Amino acid sequence: MSTIYLGEFEELMLTMVGILKEEAYGNAIVEEVKAQLERKVNLSAVHVTLYRLEDKGLLKSFMGGATNERGGRRKRYFELTSAGVKVLQSLQEQRMKLWKLVPELKFSI
Repeated sequence: MSTIYLGEFEELMLTMVGILKEEAYGNAIVEEVKAQLERKVNLSAVHVTLYRLEDKGLLKSFMGGATNERGGRRKRYFELTSAGVKVLQSLQEQRMKLWKLVPELKFSI
């Protein structure tokens, strides 16, 4: 597999799908980003990015069943492909390698 480079938001979305696993769908991702990072993200931007990651072969999606709770609408769920898992693992290794090179940070106020 050739090297795949991701933008910050793509990496965030890929990571969130990995965290949420079988509960990874648009609104759940928006809420998880807000809860974990105190960061607001736009649902449309989340969907566009998830579809882009799907086009890159890092995610796959499927439609869930319709529920009365959602007025008969169905959710599109996303999950990591094996290529997505490999990219996520590679990103983690790269980040850890770099963080080990950062000298102890000291701040003065």
